[in-house]
Amino acid sequence: MMKLNKLQILLLSAGCLISTASCKKYLDENPDNRTDINTVAKVAQLVTTAYPRYDYYYFTEGYSDNTEDKGSGVGSLDDVTTRPYNWQNVIGDGTGSTTSYWNGCYEGIAAANQALDAIEKNNFGNDVLPYKGEALVARAYAHFMLVTFFSKPYEINGANDSPGIPYVNVPETKVIQQYDRSTVKATYEKIEKDLTEGLALLSPSAYKVPKFHFTPAAAHAFASRFYLFKGEWQKVVDHATLTVAGNDFVNNLRPLNTTLRALGNEEFRIAFTRSDQKSSLLLTEQYSGWQRQTGPRYGYGEKLVAMFGRDGNFTGKPRADKILSYGNSNYTTYKFNEYFFKTSQGADIGFPYLIAPLLTVDESLMNRAEAYAELGQTDNALRDVNTFLSTKISGYNAGTDAATVAKITAYYAIANPKEAIIKLILESKKAEFLQEGLRWLDIVRRRLTVRHNVYDEAGRETFVELKPDDLRRVFQIPQEALLSGVPLNPR
Repeated sequence: MMKLNKLQILLLSAGCLISTASCKKYLDENPDNRTDINTVAKVAQLVTTAYPRYDYYYFTEGYSDNTEDKGSGVGSLDDVTTRPYNWQNVIGDGTGSTTSYWNGCYEGIAAANQALDAIEKNNFGNDVLPYKGEALVARAYAHFMLVTFFSKPYEINGANDSPGIPYVNVPETKVIQQYDRSTVKATYEKIEKDLTEGLALLSPSAYKVPKFHFTPAAAHAFASRFYLFKGEWQKVVDHATLTVAGNDFVNNLRPLNTTLRALGNEEFRIAFTRSDQKSSLLLTEQYSGWQRQTGPRYGYGEKLVAMFGRDGNFTGKPRADKILSYGNSNYTTYKFNEYFFKTSQGADIGFPYLIAPLLTVDESLMNRAEAYAELGQTDNALRDVNTFLSTKISGYNAGTDAATVAKITAYYAIANPKEAIIKLILESKKAEFLQEGLRWLDIVRRRLTVRHNVYDEAGRETFVELKPDDLRRVFQIPQEALLSGVPLNPR
């Protein structure tokens, strides 16, 4: 889908945003002038479209162990939830599909490239540097998510010579551009180059609503994720530490067991992804029907509810998450609020959107905890884990509920302290980010086997597994990419 026609549509929409007059007046302009990015303000506006505008929730949650079969006759069946649970690709480019996410990432990359090209060709001065930095980091982020989903996982100290994804760093100028996939290693090198160069240019004060842009804090959070995949543990620590001022993580995490817990259900789902939440570092609007999933057969059900209860963690106390039910084993975390954009005034049709938290303080802290564990700094790792749990566990008491090596090695029956701490970190993240898609990142990064239950028509339950080397763990590249010379993943 990396074609000129997609880029033209993108620039047309960006032009409507940039123009101070109406869209009608904008469309009346000379076609050679109406997409001319010739001011810093226009660059800044264009870069706001450099983020993926489609979600990855359907296929990452469906593939992971954060989804279960609720039983024959329970819930609805549709391809976008059924096929991922069975580790099959969703056909087509509808909302929630891997193809829509692929296209959305490359559309964002196209916007970043157009902005960078305009910066290169114009003498904008220093005022444009934060937006150049944003474009570089946004381009790095989109390529990182693509290589994570559509290529084999990065192997720490490995050759990483398996196919990567096309790294597009110039505007497209042909209807069908030819690309090669290069390697995972080469893709990571280009991501790191963009990330490093971009981060140095960012400013925390360049935006009216910073949470919708790559500020330094958001970029450091992304860097902590990137280096976690690379296994460069000290860099994870360094970048994660820079996501909040003064190392004040406890006051910047999601306040699940205090402020958020006290809210009514509707207030909660509006507040969860609101830009004034300190925990959110990067938000974006995404076209998605994910928040409409009230009762699929394959989703959040009775078995997954258990991980939020008293027996779901070593403290013996439940987590403070919202657990709401639509009845008949259909549960929701109620994290997302739909924003419906009508196609015209008075119309009954339009597009459902949600605000997606792409990066959070919570993830960054747990990235740092894992890096500390890998570095052998057990005390630091436990400190971060306990900071995290202090905002998640109902009735948390630091004196009696804090994680210790003795407690968690006994709870998990794992003698090795490092392995037990990492197990606690991964399970805490699994619960924290339920229905947010992040569990899949840990599954591929840590080579975890996924186990799904399956009920037959008679109600008999069996289990199937997706092992670390199963080819289906790498999502299939869209068929349309073949036109650009991009080979599909083996099956």
